[in-house]
Amino acid sequence: MTSEEDRLIEQILDRVHAIAVVGLSSKPSRPSNSVASYLLSAGFDIIPVNPREEEIFGIPAVARLEDIAGPIDLVSVFRRPSEGPGVARSAAAIGAHAYWMQPGAESAPAAEIARSAGMDVVSGPCIMVQHRLITLRRNAAAR
Repeated sequence: MTSEEDRLIEQILDRVHAIAVVGLSSKPSRPSNSVASYLLSAGFDIIPVNPREEEIFGIPAVARLEDIAGPIDLVSVFRRPSEGPGVARSAAAIGAHAYWMQPGAESAPAAEIARSAGMDVVSGPCIMVQHRLITLRRNAAAR
């Protein structure tokens, strides 16, 4: 990643509160579960988006982004790249500010849709890893 990408990621994570996690699974063995669990422990609000789930971490799940009642700052995607464009269109429809494609979910067409809608886009790095790195860097600088 370039330093410009690092700055964008840090800016996104500094202003985000509500994160819709598309493809969040209740199965602890799934990456989406461990990442969302970490984000919750880090103080973010999580909205599970998965039509096959009713509740994850005690939080009611919704079937689609459009079913979320409140504002969403960031959409974190754990879906196949082929589903990315549809998810990006939904993220644009709900007015999300950022669109984050987790490893394995990268989609150039989805990124273009999200950017065209005015969203900041991150493609590839894991949001949990990036948040941990930023936290470690800030803690080291504070010493």
